[in-house]
Amino acid sequence: MNTSSLYIGLMSGTSLDGVDGVLVDFAGGSIRSIAAAFTPFPAELRSELMALQAASENELEREGLAANGLALCYADCVRQLLPSANGPVAAVAAHGQTIRHRPELGFTRQTNNPALLAELTGIDVVADFRTRDVAAGGQGAPLVPAFHEAAFGKPGTARVVVNIGGIGNISVLHGDGRVTGFDTGPGNVLMDLWIGRHLGKPYDEDGAWAAAGSVHQPLLDALLDEPYFRQPAPKSTGRDLFHDRWLDAKLKGFEGLAPADVMATLTRLTAVTIGDAIREEGVAAEAVYVCGGGAYNATLLREIGSALGGTRVESTVALGIAPNRVEALAFAWLGYRFMERQPGNLPAVTGARGPRILGALYPA
Repeated sequence: MNTSSLYIGLMSGTSLDGVDGVLVDFAGGSIRSIAAAFTPFPAELRSELMALQAASENELEREGLAANGLALCYADCVRQLLPSANGPVAAVAAHGQTIRHRPELGFTRQTNNPALLAELTGIDVVADFRTRDVAAGGQGAPLVPAFHEAAFGKPGTARVVVNIGGIGNISVLHGDGRVTGFDTGPGNVLMDLWIGRHLGKPYDEDGAWAAAGSVHQPLLDALLDEPYFRQPAPKSTGRDLFHDRWLDAKLKGFEGLAPADVMATLTRLTAVTIGDAIREEGVAAEAVYVCGGGAYNATLLREIGSALGGTRVESTVALGIAPNRVEALAFAWLGYRFMERQPGNLPAVTGARGPRILGALYPA
């Protein structure tokens, strides 16, 4: 039996830029990040994963081929990390790429080929983390709040951790052991879509383009007129709702706006929905800590601080973990929990009927 405390976590999120990987040591119950790596998606794979977000022709074959391509990217990321390991790796925890998330219909789909990944790496692979929670009546998301409590929780201190990838989600660490959280709505997904369409860039670096524009309040009001924002938790969302068609429908009647003003308004949308979600939780947090790609957008962080009336907003670097490592670390932790036969979900967050062991094992 493998008694190694080393795990690799792999995460490719809704931003569809590539694979973040981390090598983690869980010896003695600690969480020690040893190394990180990134494998960008080839343009063809990114395009295909994006296309698979919506119904299309020959989906089954195309998804299978995309899963194989994703496994190759995952294996590349693992190979980058292995030289930093001072012993055998117990397991690779691979989230997969979400292409459908419909918990209200009883399913969620993360494209992956964990069997191929085990074959390519020679390491046990743990995958498919969300479906057991959905089977237990939960949302299957967000799953990171349990890790946020393990990594960032401090008894007697209320903290909020905000993950801003393609979608935004919050983890409210109440300081008394309670954890609540949910998906707030768009994170970077609409901003990335807009700058890609107008400037051909993958994202708004440091929020510079948004900072050059002005928020258009009538457009913001139209964007905020979305039932999801008023829906009570537990709730989760993704590209199934917030996609190009959703944005284009909201932009009807605002065609004359300068593109930079639309970007400023989309940035404010993300900030306001995060701020509203935190306020609704009724927690007096010492600070809000941001991880994910959004943590590198200074304009967005300022907007969140403004939406919260001046509450301190900073990245998770202040808590000792770089923002781009947190989600991959979370899935390494979920893989570790699976191998230890410990539950990984929080029913108070996902709405599941109870704690469940998350994942499925693909032995090397």
